[in-house]
Amino acid sequence: MDFSLPAEIDSLRQRVREFVASRIIPLETDAANFDAHENIAPAVLERVRAEVKAAGLWAPQLAREHGGLGLAFVGVTALYEEMGRSIFGAVCFNCAAPDDGNMRLLQQVGTPEQKRWWLQPVADGKVRSAFAMTEPMPGSGSDPAGAMLTHAQRTGNKWHIRGRKWFITGAGEAKHFIVLARTADSPRKGLSAFLFHADQPGWRIVRRIPIMGPEEHGGHCELQFDGLEVGDENVLLNVGDGLKVTQIRLGPARLTHCMRWLGMAQRAMQIAGEYVRDRDSFGSKLAAHEGVQWLLGDAAMQIEIGRLLTMRAAWRLDQKELARQDISMAKIQVSETLHKAVDTALQLLGARGYSKDTPVEWMYRYARQARLVDGASEVHRMVLANLYLESMAAAKSKEFWRWGV
Repeated sequence: MDFSLPAEIDSLRQRVREFVASRIIPLETDAANFDAHENIAPAVLERVRAEVKAAGLWAPQLAREHGGLGLAFVGVTALYEEMGRSIFGAVCFNCAAPDDGNMRLLQQVGTPEQKRWWLQPVADGKVRSAFAMTEPMPGSGSDPAGAMLTHAQRTGNKWHIRGRKWFITGAGEAKHFIVLARTADSPRKGLSAFLFHADQPGWRIVRRIPIMGPEEHGGHCELQFDGLEVGDENVLLNVGDGLKVTQIRLGPARLTHCMRWLGMAQRAMQIAGEYVRDRDSFGSKLAAHEGVQWLLGDAAMQIEIGRLLTMRAAWRLDQKELARQDISMAKIQVSETLHKAVDTALQLLGARGYSKDTPVEWMYRYARQARLVDGASEVHRMVLANLYLESMAAAKSKEFWRWGV
């Protein structure tokens, strides 16, 4: 088995790493570069994005016809990990959620006209987007097919959407939206996905929900739909394909989260490692203490396990597999490792880690949501259990533990 990167991909990876180290990480030390919600300020972001484009590193996940580099998932994995080393990194390359997942989806299933009107402005970095699926109780969370309450009623060639969504990432600044709504009672074909623009009437932002950690641009919002009108031409795929749309979007999106989180986990451990290497305590360097070494070694091992699981899932996606099992494993491992690594870094840094002298406290507040977004760890463990039980009754080709051939 060859775990090395192709030379051209590794060259891109090194260029991204150098750009992040020289142009983005230094921005984290100046409060003037942050917006009110602890992300990179818009004016600074636009300047850095222009530099990324000039460096030929813009949107590596997108096809060249849409202005990207056209990389497969394995290459994207290596580059996203490097971007994730900065708390500002991914968005500067147009590789941050939710735009990343929305662009991938539209690139894969959009009609030519939908790609021109809805995808390209996001791909160019001119507008932002949002994916509106999650609802307040008793509406849909991890079970959209069974619990979706937002509904769309057809009149002629128009759909009128009514309902409520919440925790919709980026909605406060998004112009292009994808909203999931119920169009039938069927358990598999009951949902449909619709495209709409922020300027259309019939919907509103109820509130930007305050959260514990720093926020993506546009926050996490609660939305009310009071008859939003969408034409047939702005249905993604076909009526009744909403569940398919979510499956196409969310699997790879979960994995791209893992890619970025691995970079953040490595950065946190790098900050802590440099500190304990130089810090004197009880007559020796902190790094010489056995207890510190155990913390460092365990975190390093868990990060490497996460990297291997993520890269295997990426490889299987490149083989046109669904990779549900691999993605769920990676999502659990990497989300929990991110929290462990950042918590370990904060502990080793002591009061310095709890202060704002380093980005570790930012990472700590951010990391807690990783075990919740795009499917809680418990949901993914349930998925794995079901896949394992199914494999026990299936043919050999469905074995849970297998090698790629």
